[in-house]
Amino acid sequence: MAFGDSGSAGLRPYALALLRVAAAYMFLLHGWMKFQGGTPLSSLMGAAMVLELVGGALLVLGLFVRPVAFILAGEMAFAYWMAHANAGNWWLPLKNHGESAALFCFIFLYLAAAGGGALSLGRRR
Repeated sequence: MAFGDSGSAGLRPYALALLRVAAAYMFLLHGWMKFQGGTPLSSLMGAAMVLELVGGALLVLGLFVRPVAFILAGEMAFAYWMAHANAGNWWLPLKNHGESAALFCFIFLYLAAAGGGALSLGRRR
């Protein structure tokens, strides 16, 4: 039975929740690293730090998944074009070190469309 078969349809909300929690946790760690490094709140990196900490925590919990994921996807698109694409070779994320920003952007776009999946606190509201 393949994952897309009708027999596995019951697993999809849990797979989505696992993707949400894993990606959000990794994202939260990026914000935590900035916080530990003493990033000033009044800077562009400070704004990113707040989005990563607060948005990552909300996604881990599964609260306001669709709007938060949409905002974070925008942050990652902005980060890619501001920090990585300007390094040259905008079409080669591995060369400009923007692969995590690109992946986060598309994962968050998916979460914005699909929701938080099972085990999401937002589902209980």
